[in-house]
Amino acid sequence: MRKVIYVGSFDPFHEGHASIVRRALALFDEVVVGIGVNPDKQYMFSVEERIERVKAAFPDITVEAYSDLTIDFAKRHGAEYIVKGVRNATDFVYEQQQAEWNKLHGGIETVLLFAEPGLKELSSTIIRKELSSL
Repeated sequence: MRKVIYVGSFDPFHEGHASIVRRALALFDEVVVGIGVNPDKQYMFSVEERIERVKAAFPDITVEAYSDLTIDFAKRHGAEYIVKGVRNATDFVYEQQQAEWNKLHGGIETVLLFAEPGLKELSSTIIRKELSSL
């Protein structure tokens, strides 16, 4: 069974994230979504709200918060893969560095999925800015 984790802060979880989950479900037997919690980071939505938003879109997958290393989260769930979305060259460089670290220190393979047409301009940062200006 091929199990993958999809991790991020998902503040908020949006259609670009949902696209990655849908596509990962087609590629893997099981997808687990990890909501990253960093005590040094300010979030717009609580971890409970972020978990509920993912569960509302995908009620049949496991969604949980974590605050340790991604490779430790993957190991707890028996996942050998991490899936990440890439919108542009900046994302690619960042994710490549993370993938190398995760492979070196955890033996976890990273699969990059490029954003679908029409979704690459979508970001949680932009959505938060729009919401805060309402």
